[in-house]
Amino acid sequence: MRIPLEFVSAGCKIQGKFHPATGVPPFPTVLLLSGLPGNEDDVLELGQLMSQHGINALTFNYQGTHQSEGTCGLRNTLKDIQAAIEYLHQDDVIHEFQIDTGRLVLGGYSYGGGMALAYAASHPEIKRIVSIAGTDHGEFAREYMRNSTFAEMIDASFEEMKFPAGPVHFGGKEAIPVLTQNPDPYDLRLGAPALADRDILLICGWHDPYVTMEHHILTLYRALVNAKAQQVRMVAFQDNHEFVKCRPELAQTVTSWVKLM
Repeated sequence: MRIPLEFVSAGCKIQGKFHPATGVPPFPTVLLLSGLPGNEDDVLELGQLMSQHGINALTFNYQGTHQSEGTCGLRNTLKDIQAAIEYLHQDDVIHEFQIDTGRLVLGGYSYGGGMALAYAASHPEIKRIVSIAGTDHGEFAREYMRNSTFAEMIDASFEEMKFPAGPVHFGGKEAIPVLTQNPDPYDLRLGAPALADRDILLICGWHDPYVTMEHHILTLYRALVNAKAQQVRMVAFQDNHEFVKCRPELAQTVTSWVKLM
């Protein structure tokens, strides 16, 4: 079951879905961030699957994507995450969905996985994060600047996503200069020391051609270990970026980790 919802981020109406848990309340709750552009239903079917195992999940469309108001961009995504967390702490929402606010998890996939970690790096109150094929946007920016073939592919992808042909309201390549001119706030390796005291689950695909293990996942894992992180776990699946062959196993991995709280 998915329940439509709406909250406000920086004056913009954000559209989301709540996947309410079944079982004995109160429930742990995962704020689950999508990839870009995401969809209007779920994230890798995780919301639906986790709700069946006693975990609430909130998903939403970032500013400027699908039916959410505003303009899509890195800084606005950080505002959206903050607004979603505040929504989950509203008394009426806590009561309606029987949320255990002491067991909140910030999670994300692809773009959302990287943004979850970037947000948590400057918000020490976020204690547990799960990143599924999470983009290190610092590495993304470096690759964009040094690899013209990659840059052309990204530019074309952004044009395809751009409204009205696609579901995203942004200025084509305008989002890329914002990142390449100041990648540090989104560079996960630079943020590793700030994340070293958190409980982190990193999930990746061996055959992911976009968020590669070599350039995104292992480098972050090693940066966290070098920063003396004590609670970081990495799980790799024999799958690609979409995890099409291992959705049940992926859901079981995330569900089991969330329930360790």
